[in-house]
Amino acid sequence: MKRIVMAVLGVLAVTACGASEARPRALRQGSESYLFEILPEEAPPHARQPIKYTVTVTDRKTHQRIENGEGRIFANDSAGARTWDGFVYGPEVGTYHATVNFTTSGTWAMAIQFRRDSLRRLERIDWMQDILNERPSPPP
Repeated sequence: MKRIVMAVLGVLAVTACGASEARPRALRQGSESYLFEILPEEAPPHARQPIKYTVTVTDRKTHQRIENGEGRIFANDSAGARTWDGFVYGPEVGTYHATVNFTTSGTWAMAIQFRRDSLRRLERIDWMQDILNERPSPPP
């Protein structure tokens, strides 16, 4: 009986530890002057669904967050489909938000262009992103 109680307690402990909600992992990239932490609302994203990206930008040398910069996130696939959105400065220091909508599934070439202010040159980072098939519509 004691073994059964211990086994049940062990299963409950493992279940409780695994019950936390999985969160997308941030992608970290760097350009010549900036470090970027890119966090999609969902990873990997699904086609035909708006995906919110939160991008935190810090200065590469000082590690201070960049306030009131300007930039955009954009992507295209091999068939020529494109999507993009300009950054909106968020309430958190050094954080920018954008929403993109991938029209097809597959591998997309992603990029961010960013600059601290209009007197600086745009710097760019690139990566590849897998986009899953669109989710089926819920039944009526």
